[in-house]
Amino acid sequence: MSLVSFSLILSGVLLNAVAQLLLKAGANQLGHFAFTWENLWPIALKICTQWPIPVGLFCYAISVVVWILALSRVPVSQAYPLLSIGYVVNALAAWALLGETLTVSRISGIAIILAGVYLIARS
Repeated sequence: MSLVSFSLILSGVLLNAVAQLLLKAGANQLGHFAFTWENLWPIALKICTQWPIPVGLFCYAISVVVWILALSRVPVSQAYPLLSIGYVVNALAAWALLGETLTVSRISGIAIILAGVYLIARS
């Protein structure tokens, strides 16, 4: 895999991870709510006005474009497993930025994922 191809994959994965974290931050700002027909429009408006949510959706859109560029260069059987880097990035960022817990089993899973990504990237 070329450096350009790997960079495209990594950029897509990182954009996807940033999008997920922004959506979580926006959801935290919204708080718990009941999604019913009666409050459909007020909740939709509230969702649209929480800046992390539209920015997160924009990051998702850009990540799709980057992912398509990556798939035009790399076989999907090689590219798709590299998406698991997003699990690692999200777990570490959620721990650092959102105060989520990192247990021994999660850290072990991260190590296994990283080992798998290394093996796939080398093939």
